Amino acid sequence: MRRLAGWSAVPLALTVVACSSAGQQGNLPGSARHPTQPAGDAAAPRPVGVLGSFWVGHRWMRITERAHRGVTGAWLTRRLLLIEVMYPATSKPTASKQPPPAKGRFPLLAFAPGFMQCGGPYSPMLRSWASAGYVVVTVNFPKSDCKVGAAATESDMVNQPGDMSYAITRVLRGPFSVSINPHQIAVTGQSDGGDTVGAIAANTCCGDRRVIAVAVLSGAEWPPMPGKYFTRKPVPMLFAQGSADRINWPGCSVQMYRADRARARYYLDLFGAGHVQPYWGVNRFERVMVRVGLAFFDRYVLGQASGGPAMRRDGNVRNVAALYGAGRGNLTPGPCNN
Repeated sequence: MRRLAGWSAVPLALTVVACSSAGQQGNLPGSARHPTQPAGDAAAPRPVGVLGSFWVGHRWMRITERAHRGVTGAWLTRRLLLIEVMYPATSKPTASKQPPPAKGRFPLLAFAPGFMQCGGPYSPMLRSWASAGYVVVTVNFPKSDCKVGAAATESDMVNQPGDMSYAITRVLRGPFSVSINPHQIAVTGQSDGGDTVGAIAANTCCGDRRVIAVAVLSGAEWPPMPGKYFTRKPVPMLFAQGSADRINWPGCSVQMYRADRARARYYLDLFGAGHVQPYWGVNRFERVMVRVGLAFFDRYVLGQASGGPAMRRDGNVRNVAALYGAGRGNLTPGPCNN
């Protein structure tokens, strides 16, 4: 897990294209998790923050970030960002046609994948959140995504928080601007992507004041980041971690949770889960992650008071997970392999 950041408002070219993807359906897999499609009158207002409220549409955006100086002072050549957008839609998508966005202004959730990954493996989780009325934007990083192959490098991670901020800027100005509430923005990421959003939340190098909540999924403090971590209280943060993770050790997440001095911080301990189980596919850990993550965003992005009790209810599952808050929890610090 690694990253880099630093963003500036520089011009770019933007293209939106339709995508016919196997993962585009709005219905959500796993009958035990929530309704598979919106129910009731299609014309009636639908609740934001409730799983299965909306069909999910799907688009791609290609954004060119012009050359600029990064946060480390290095000169960065132009960067191509491939962005996947899942959005609340007016109707069920088909293989040949994506429906327009549902009416209204929805919260924005920007997602950072792990090293050498794109959004595909995370699609069930991300689509679930989009079905609750979030515009979910996955940023595929130019030097470490699933398309780079053997040339992928973690040394570019210090520039990834900047990519995230730049992508948010362009989405807010692009075709989806009328569908997004610019005052309701959160970021989340897994593994190296968790390191990326952790830097946005808590490192002096890479803050983005538009972001009001952050979920770090199996992440860590990334030593090459040029700033300092947790020198001030960050926005509300959720740290999710599998206790059997051998890629990003649990000690890394515990370290961040303990270093955070804000009261609004949470640690979701997933018993026996590995590095990707809670975020890929559909399983008992992923179902907990979907619900706790949504409750966290509902509470701190939408301002719904019911999100707090929902986090506690869905995050404490016997033999599966426990949720701790405000620095509490019987968590062993342990070593961190970052």
